[in-house]
Amino acid sequence: MGMSVGNGGGAEEGGYRPISEINITPMVDVMLVLLIIFMITAPLLVAGVPVELPKTSAAKVSQPKKPMIVSLDADGLVYIREDQVTVDTLVPRLEALRATEGDTVVYVRGDKNRPYGEVMEILGRVGSSGYSRVSLLSQPKAAETAGH
Repeated sequence: MGMSVGNGGGAEEGGYRPISEINITPMVDVMLVLLIIFMITAPLLVAGVPVELPKTSAAKVSQPKKPMIVSLDADGLVYIREDQVTVDTLVPRLEALRATEGDTVVYVRGDKNRPYGEVMEILGRVGSSGYSRVSLLSQPKAAETAGH
């Protein structure tokens, strides 16, 4: 005695019914093959074409050895890197450094106890010295404790 599971007969008594589930195994296989292909070809694309470059007598563009940092300390003294300068000599010194080291990012640090106007004056002087990229540095805030 047999038992039939399904819609109870009708026109499709042959037992064939469409599967309503998606078989993702072939899709996963294709994705893994594509991943392997990209992993193999990516290093080859970065290497580029081998080219023998000509020699030149032109001087190399000098890169700054230290970052360009202009600081305003708590006493109102201005520094370029570790060298103390006056506000009046700030622009000529920055122009001289720009001529020797090239255009770079200038980081401006200002003590939190100095008035906002003084820091803005330093920013304006740095901008007038010819540097096109000026950035302000700050200290990240300490993480709050869990009890607060």
